[in-house]
Amino acid sequence: AHFREAKCHLALGDSSSAIRCLTKVKELEPHNRAVIPELQTAQTVESYRKEAVKAYDQHDFRKVIFCMSRAINLAPACTAFKINRAEALVHLERYPEAISDVTDILSRDRMNADALYVRGLCFYHQDLPDKATSHFQQALRVDPDHSKCKQLIRQSRVLNAKKQEGNTCFMSGDYEQACRLYTEALEIDPFNRLTNAKLHCNRGTALAKLQRYDESIEDCTQAIELDENYLKAYQRRAKSYTEAEKYSEAVRDYEKIFQLDRTRENRQLLQDAKLALKKSQRKDYYKILGIGKDASDDEIKKAYRKQAMSHHPDRHSNASEEERKENEMQFKEIGEAYSVLSDRTKRNRYDNGQDLDDMGMEFDASSLFSQMFGGFGGFGGGFPFGGGFGDGRSSFQFSFG
Repeated sequence: AHFREAKCHLALGDSSSAIRCLTKVKELEPHNRAVIPELQTAQTVESYRKEAVKAYDQHDFRKVIFCMSRAINLAPACTAFKINRAEALVHLERYPEAISDVTDILSRDRMNADALYVRGLCFYHQDLPDKATSHFQQALRVDPDHSKCKQLIRQSRVLNAKKQEGNTCFMSGDYEQACRLYTEALEIDPFNRLTNAKLHCNRGTALAKLQRYDESIEDCTQAIELDENYLKAYQRRAKSYTEAEKYSEAVRDYEKIFQLDRTRENRQLLQDAKLALKKSQRKDYYKILGIGKDASDDEIKKAYRKQAMSHHPDRHSNASEEERKENEMQFKEIGEAYSVLSDRTKRNRYDNGQDLDDMGMEFDASSLFSQMFGGFGGFGGGFPFGGGFGDGRSSFQFSFG
């Protein structure tokens, strides 16, 4: 009777009770040779069980899986060991294996609260809160005192509610409050990687709306560290890189996006990013003239007049040599910018990313200035108002028209 009881205990994973029963059999039947191997098996299983408990407390989930797998080999009918292994698999994000273990158990015992809990845990860590909550509720109906279920169902509800609050604020345009709520949500469970990846991406999107692009990039980077194939985080980061004028980084992200999702749209986005990078490596004529890319012809002309007057070398004839050279260079660049942007054909080709060498970029900055100002100036002739911009500056009257 003690021998059969020991086998039942071992099948249930109660190796300590199995050892107790087999020790009793050995005392009562010292010549029973069948007891020795069974006792050794029970002792080995007990050793694996203790090691697994210790490893679980230390979050060494790989060791938990190793110990429980060895214990299952010796006690294949033990459901508890399979559930322990499945829970460790969840913590290592090996969800299909964990689901397989608990599904096998639930096919034979639909009311196993621990198996329902572990299956819910899989859904919780895959950011499927509704499915997770459903399984936790089923487990609590079977075992109302299941402590892990009670704790996690509360945590899941708080986390999901906080995330939804943030989403609501974002949709209403209150991006500052959305950022605060996403931050609070991130503090609830640091081990829920997929949910936290989405929270970082959401906060990064809100930060981009606030034009805080560097912070947006940082959040998206953290999201990608949590989920290396998170397409939406790559897309958001690529846009923020572009807004921050970090074009090389944007191209790298769009290459990854196209690798993950080879659509026509993503191919076009990659081509656009490469074009933006190419443009960024040339002189920015719009920035040189201090105008927007949608500036009209009149705005371009006014901007040129203002900038050319400001940087004409004669105006800085009394400055240091270094300052004169700097203004000469700027004066030439201003003329170069105007010669392109004031010509419809050249401007279109420039906007489309064509190289400067293909544009026939030959012009004389001094002659251009003379044409614009009716023969005034030049690099050597000075202004015809006497003494450059010295004491005669206040007598000069000019309208930018």
